Parts: sequence; C-alpha cells; structure tokens
Amino acid sequence: MTHVVTEPCVGCRFTDCVEVCPVECFHVLPDRLVIDPDVCIDCAACVPVCPVEAIYADMDVPAGQEEWVERNETDSKEFPVISERLDPLPGADEKRKQ
Repeated sequence: MTHVVTEPCVGCRFTDCVEVCPVECFHVLPDRLVIDPDVCIDCAACVPVCPVEAIYADMDVPAGQEEWVERNETDSKEFPVISERLDPLPGADEKRKQ
C-alpha cells in the first residue's frame, strides 16, 4: 500500500507533508505535489498535516478520485523530488480546511 495526493492539492501545493515525510517520496509539479509509490513507506505521517485533506491511502481514495493513483505514479517519474518546504501557491489559503 502507498499514499496518494488527490485533487484538493491542485492549485494550493502546501508542503507541510514534505516536512514530516521520513523518506523523500514527494515530487513537485507547477500546481501540486504527488507521491512516488515506489518510495512511500506507508507511514501516514503526511495525512494529518495536509491542510486541504488531499492525501489518502491508495485503497481509500474517495470515489471519483481513483485516477489520482495512476497520476501519482506517472507524474512522480517525470517531476523532481521535493525535500524542503515551499511557499503555497497564491490563493491556497482559501482552500485550507478548518
């Protein structure tokens, strides 16, 4: 099992998850993050710190978001690893869950 970044990350790209990850499994795209399933150790440390609730275990991805399992796998092969915090994208705070 691995974890997956889903649609709520698009347009915000908070990196709280990157800071708590014990391995470097996150990759950065211009508008979001993804997780490399081959590197993720399924520790779930990233899940509670995501301010937009975008990270799920691959078997628990919400209905209608299943495509994100494959998108994380393919996009993680094409984009660089992120290991340090970045500023969120403009307007990201409006998507933050309370």
